[in-house]
Amino acid sequence: MTKTDFKKELKHLYSPPKGKITIVDVPAMNFLMVNGVGYPVGNPAYEHALEALYSMSYGLKFASKAQGMDYVVPPLEGLWWMEDMSEFSMQRKDEWEWTMMIMQPEWVTRNMVDVVLADVAQKKDLPALAKLRFEVYHEGLSVQTFYIGPYSEEGATIASMHAYVEAEGYLLRGKHHEIYLNDARKTAPEKLKTVIRQPIKKA
Repeated sequence: MTKTDFKKELKHLYSPPKGKITIVDVPAMNFLMVNGVGYPVGNPAYEHALEALYSMSYGLKFASKAQGMDYVVPPLEGLWWMEDMSEFSMQRKDEWEWTMMIMQPEWVTRNMVDVVLADVAQKKDLPALAKLRFEVYHEGLSVQTFYIGPYSEEGATIASMHAYVEAEGYLLRGKHHEIYLNDARKTAPEKLKTVIRQPIKKA
């Protein structure tokens, strides 16, 4: 049985060139999503969101494999924002709003999600399971880059992206987007790999 790895199949989205800022048109894709508020470190709501997302994602992987279609569970992703994005900063991190999410293959149906959800709910007491949703997210035209290093030091990279957007005649829109290519709980901060993405529009 062939195992699909979406980081390879969708390399332009999950493995952009290192050290470069590129513009991509992100297609509509299906995601499991959980919303929350606040800085993630030491935040029970954030941990509960990840528990629900990973339990469901692996449950769907095994259900899909039983039907003859195996794949590597895609990486964790996060949308981050505040109502006034000009106020988005580390100084106001307790006010951050977020959506943590994991992309699902196009062959995963809502019926499959409902079946696995019922099974997971029966086996595990997961506080965020009731908040989990399955929906399409269409990001569209975006700018992105591949960042290596601590999350706390992303500021200069993000500023460079924003400057690039302005220089190329675009405007920022939507929510700051990060794709986490390794596990922060098991990886040294200086080795963390993140795709940083920002939706844009023509000026």
